[in-house]
Amino acid sequence: MGMGVLDGKAVVVTGAGRGLGQAFAVHAARSGASVVVNDIDGAAEVAEAINAEGGTARSSAHSVADPNDAEALIAQCVDEFGRIDGLVNNAGLRHAALPWEEDAGRIRALIDVNVLGPLYCGTAAIKKMHAQRGGTIVNIASLSLLGQRGAGTYSASKGAVASMTVSWAMDLIDFGVRANAVCPLAWTRMATADPTTLCTPDNTPDRMAPLVTYLLSPLSENVTGQVIRFAGRSLHIVQQPARKQPVLTRESWDVPAIAEAFESLVLEDSPSARWSL
Repeated sequence: MGMGVLDGKAVVVTGAGRGLGQAFAVHAARSGASVVVNDIDGAAEVAEAINAEGGTARSSAHSVADPNDAEALIAQCVDEFGRIDGLVNNAGLRHAALPWEEDAGRIRALIDVNVLGPLYCGTAAIKKMHAQRGGTIVNIASLSLLGQRGAGTYSASKGAVASMTVSWAMDLIDFGVRANAVCPLAWTRMATADPTTLCTPDNTPDRMAPLVTYLLSPLSENVTGQVIRFAGRSLHIVQQPARKQPVLTRESWDVPAIAEAFESLVLEDSPSARWSL
């Protein structure tokens, strides 16, 4: 496949049997990486296609929601390629439900994949990366982390992904290991099932892949702890939760004082204004 920015790197991509994960795995391989293509369905076909065009890939059907499988997935990369330089935590579920219509089983299934999956795979990979003093985690989040109507569980899961990303970045900055999150907007099965999607069919998953490859590469060696929104044409950093001005101080607060304060603090801040490209 020729020279690339990921030459000599070994990378795991979860949820890579289709959609965004497939695009990330293929682009990484074309950029020189040896890739473990992970998914409970479709991974073998993607790995075969990568190998057929001259890349290097192995497939994995491990479930990211199982901690033992997550450990085995990372071990497979190390066993096959001698190390792990990158992990893309892409596997995810989404369902739409208003809060009074939620189902406990669907909530648990989504959290198992979207939150525990990145935690299990991420911590397993970080153990190796910490020991070898190098590596990169790319977590796939969503702008839903800001809150989205009809998607409370999904939004909560992606908020968790953003938080773990920043926490890991701070913990790992002294050990040569980086962690960033990407909030992509692409025309996938998940997008087509979302009636509120801002995406259009021309915004294909392969348009998202260069950003992930960049974050896996040495070109981004000074980038860590960032949550990045990429919509194919627009690219920006998502601001982390922070103290908002003004900070009001009093010797003591009673209910009327708090009510008066909130007139200036939050009532002019519309939640719907936060959600855009």
